[in-house]
Amino acid sequence: MKYSKSLLRLLLMFTLGLGVGSCNEKHMNENHINNNKSAGEFLGHPGYKAISYGGYRTLTREDQPSIAQIKEDLKILSALGVKVIRTYNLQLDQAPNILKAIRALKSEEVGFEMYVMLGLWIECENARLSPNHGAEDTAVNSAEIERAITYANQYPDIVKIIAVGNEAMVHWQANYFVLPSVILKWVNHLQKLKWEDKLPSELWITSSDNFASWGGGDAAYHNEDLTALIKAVDYISLHTYPFHDTHYSGSFWVDSQKNTAHLETKARVELAVQSAVDYAVSQYQSVENYVEGLGIEKPIHIGETGWATVSSDLYGPAGTQAADEYKQALYYQKMSDWTSANGVSCFYFEAFDEPWKDAAHPLGSENHFGLIDVGGTLKYALWKSFDQGVFEGLTRDGIPLKKSFNGTFEEMFNTVNCPKQE
Repeated sequence: MKYSKSLLRLLLMFTLGLGVGSCNEKHMNENHINNNKSAGEFLGHPGYKAISYGGYRTLTREDQPSIAQIKEDLKILSALGVKVIRTYNLQLDQAPNILKAIRALKSEEVGFEMYVMLGLWIECENARLSPNHGAEDTAVNSAEIERAITYANQYPDIVKIIAVGNEAMVHWQANYFVLPSVILKWVNHLQKLKWEDKLPSELWITSSDNFASWGGGDAAYHNEDLTALIKAVDYISLHTYPFHDTHYSGSFWVDSQKNTAHLETKARVELAVQSAVDYAVSQYQSVENYVEGLGIEKPIHIGETGWATVSSDLYGPAGTQAADEYKQALYYQKMSDWTSANGVSCFYFEAFDEPWKDAAHPLGSENHFGLIDVGGTLKYALWKSFDQGVFEGLTRDGIPLKKSFNGTFEEMFNTVNCPKQE
């Protein structure tokens, strides 16, 4: 496949970067020393890995990770090269504690650098009860906005992006989705505060949503409010999940297996995962094409994509057979390669498993999207980094990190199933 539009954008970014650097070398050096870059400087930069981070360790979010636990996690992510993390809501202590932990690490460790995409939870009126998608829950949403403003001003060296809503516009979030006009209202409000010097001027504002919500899918999403929103945000943060679509829209997954029965399992799985990557790229490009068709120029990055390693539901042995550590590792690496080559940031979902997500079903796929499990066991995607000594001396909850399956490839690969034939 050719990705000429993305490559052209990357070349343009590189050329502009040279010009800026030659004119503002002193400013850039100061930023490097102070570890205080703007989103415009690090988004799309391959040296600034991004990831989604929760840090929850138990079956309920009421059990908040402590600052000490968060600091342990951030050291692990920093060792992996992660310099940008994404959060999801401001209703609990987790997000402000992350900001406190980063500030502490910046004072304790010379050169420690970590930025935050601060996620805000936005929902409709009567969410999860009797949803009214034509109106918003003004009290909930206003409180989220106010907290975001406070934290962005309190931690301007850390909070570099605010995302107004997480999958808040996509229609299949039937319990809480809102219309684009609601997101647009709050994005415009935050942008206005920047112009009034009531928020840092370099703070970037976006919304993080499914690719279809950004115009890349069903025409039902195409309207004037969405166009206005695309113009209003500083960049587009889109989600793409081939993992889920192995069930919901699985032609790419099944078709990839045609005429491959003669191949060994490893080769067949690699072909299937490559088709999943191509599928994700096609969704990215569908948004890119839609935005360009509107005559708008806007950076586009991936706010979420990921792959679960365990599933007792739709993606396990009785389903599409997508879930296992080998496929996750392939998807993680292939997506990292594509995004790096095309100047796209990818907030990979996610850093650590979070068992609260499907607390009633321990083997549910939602609990197992992490590259690292709750106990600090590194999944296959990170074995190479472990062998290189990247995590030496690091712990989670005081326990040294280790490789899954005792570090034995054969033991891990015995859990791998080929996607089912038609």
